[in-house]
Amino acid sequence: MDSLQETWVYLSASPLFHLTMTLVAFQIANWVFEKAGRNPLLNPVLGAVLLLVALLVVTDTDYGTYFEGAQFVHFLLGPATVALAVPLYRQWTHVRRSALAITVSLLAGSLTAILTAIAVAWLMGGSAQVLASVAPKSVTAPVAMAIAEGLGGVPSLTAVLVIVTGIFGAMFGPAVLSLIGVSDLRARGLAIGTASHGIGTARALQENETAGAFSGLAMGLNALATALLLPILWGVLVKYLTF
Repeated sequence: MDSLQETWVYLSASPLFHLTMTLVAFQIANWVFEKAGRNPLLNPVLGAVLLLVALLVVTDTDYGTYFEGAQFVHFLLGPATVALAVPLYRQWTHVRRSALAITVSLLAGSLTAILTAIAVAWLMGGSAQVLASVAPKSVTAPVAMAIAEGLGGVPSLTAVLVIVTGIFGAMFGPAVLSLIGVSDLRARGLAIGTASHGIGTARALQENETAGAFSGLAMGLNALATALLLPILWGVLVKYLTF
């Protein structure tokens, strides 16, 4: 037992260990997802998060230690986001033809995501800091955290809300769109990308390349739209909302 404990202490101190655990956790969660016929309720991102949280709790490992190894995966988010340009390029003809519809849809989706988030948080008695943290929840994490910090929110809270929003959208977004009769792949992709950023885009790519391309486009443009619109809206809303 002493030897086993010494081995564990040695491994847990190595950044490579936590990187390996992250990859193993995702592979396990993805295997369960595939075996269950890609049931959206068994989203592999959610599964990997739950496995890693359980591991950190059981081993009494703080997040800072874990992130020293897992930060390589975090670094790869940048190249992965840029890679979304590949399916978008293949669908560029469709994008150009739908430019006006895309613009209107993105503005409507961005405003809806911002205003509903603020409204729900405000009705539940949230402080100005909480409202500023929840407002950019539908934007990809790095942009959302920067926006929240600029408005006086808590970036770490925003990051959690962004992840929860993405997972929720990936799990239920396609089913909701089917339920209300949205079958056009371009419309489905735009809706998912606008509402649930990168995690939703990964789900859209599993459905179809066209949906994935439009979802990636929506994710990027929604980040830009929110970064421009939210500070203006926030300046207006704080004059009328009581906290």
